[in-house]
Amino acid sequence: MAEAERIIGTPDTPDTPDTPDTPGAAGAEPEQPDSGAAPDEAAAPRGRRRIAVLFSVAALAYALDLVSKLIVVAKLEHHEPIEIIGDWLKFEAIRNAGAAFGFGEAFTIIFTVIAAAVIVVIARLARKLYSLPWAIALGLLLGGALGNLTDRIFRAPGVLEGAVVDFIAPKHFAVFNLADSAIVCGGILIVLLSFKGLDPDGTVHKD
Repeated sequence: MAEAERIIGTPDTPDTPDTPDTPGAAGAEPEQPDSGAAPDEAAAPRGRRRIAVLFSVAALAYALDLVSKLIVVAKLEHHEPIEIIGDWLKFEAIRNAGAAFGFGEAFTIIFTVIAAAVIVVIARLARKLYSLPWAIALGLLLGGALGNLTDRIFRAPGVLEGAVVDFIAPKHFAVFNLADSAIVCGGILIVLLSFKGLDPDGTVHKD
């Protein structure tokens, strides 16, 4: 009998390989979901929130600057300065063809081009923005740059050569506006973030 079984062969039995690919097999590992895109999917909403913060801060800074200048031109220009804190702080309307705080009046067009370039750079950088402090800092820069650029384009004496409306006049200091303040505050915040090693994408590095 044994010899006959050797010659004829035993009937085939269904294959039941015990491999990890077979569901339910002994020792099989449960399938894990493909999480290759998970980090990007998780980071996308966070990035969109930071961009929303950037443009919200920029819109607020721009609106405050624009409204303040409209009021100053309508109510203060060609009038006596208004004393806020005695001689230490006044509101005095002046037209400034230079950069922030009245510097460089001979380079109005250059400052206009620089302001436009800053806006473009910030808009491009926003795509890789994942840091809330950086979003606030860039929002301040963007709002301030837009505020002064609006004056450069739409105010006299002409397009790209317009004089910026300044009105905040501290004693022994240059006269400036809210756009200048936003730019300076944004710049200071960026310097502090750089010293701390925080990048716009949210990573922290130490030199």
